[in-house]
Amino acid sequence: MKVTFLGTGTSQGIPVIACECEVCQSENNKDKRLRVSVFIETEKNKLVIDTGPDFRTQMLREKVQDIDGVLYTHEHKDHIAGMDDVRPFCFKHSKEIEIYAHKRVLKALSREFHYVFDEHFYYPGIPRISANEITNSPFLINEELITPIEGLHYKLPVFGYRIGDFTYITDMNFISEEEIDKIKGTKVLVLNALQKTPHVSHFTLEEAIEMVKKINPKKAYFTHMSHTMGLHNKVSKELPEGIEFAYDGLKITI
Repeated sequence: MKVTFLGTGTSQGIPVIACECEVCQSENNKDKRLRVSVFIETEKNKLVIDTGPDFRTQMLREKVQDIDGVLYTHEHKDHIAGMDDVRPFCFKHSKEIEIYAHKRVLKALSREFHYVFDEHFYYPGIPRISANEITNSPFLINEELITPIEGLHYKLPVFGYRIGDFTYITDMNFISEEEIDKIKGTKVLVLNALQKTPHVSHFTLEEAIEMVKKINPKKAYFTHMSHTMGLHNKVSKELPEGIEFAYDGLKITI
């Protein structure tokens, strides 16, 4: 399995518009973060988790030629806004793109992209998708097992996903013991760590470190960082062994 971090930033991205902090003014590419997403390549699938506002830029940067599907974590705009840009894959390969999401998320997508979900297509240039409603139960994509991991983003239920030895969690600040049991045994864990100070809907750096210790993967990467976290190179020195900050364009093999 190969995983590419398409984006590792928060809903505003980094640099933040009009911000003059040292992170937003940094010339280090590791401090420049698009909206959070990953691209996962296995022997059976090419999958994207979330299509945020930067999806087009991310696909072009990584020269992605095809995808088999999109897994959605939840319906916030920084995770769904780029769905329309799956259409070049539809056109190039003459196919529908499979999307997988909770029914609440599918409903939000149908509001945002009503022209895609209309029963009667009225324009030939729209993306062709096939919507798959999922629940908090394992399912198959091209005979590959995908296990949802449910957590809370404040009061909003959000899905993370486990595929083989890889688990991806973002936008959570609570995971139940039952769901943690589904993650254990993972070799590589990606987890959101927003900032050092408390936040109503995201794990802080300290909380994320504690969660990693509890799950005990061989390797962990933090994502969905805010500019308030601090400079990548500086804050990285504070992380325990086995944990790293992910950055845009980072590629790992599992």
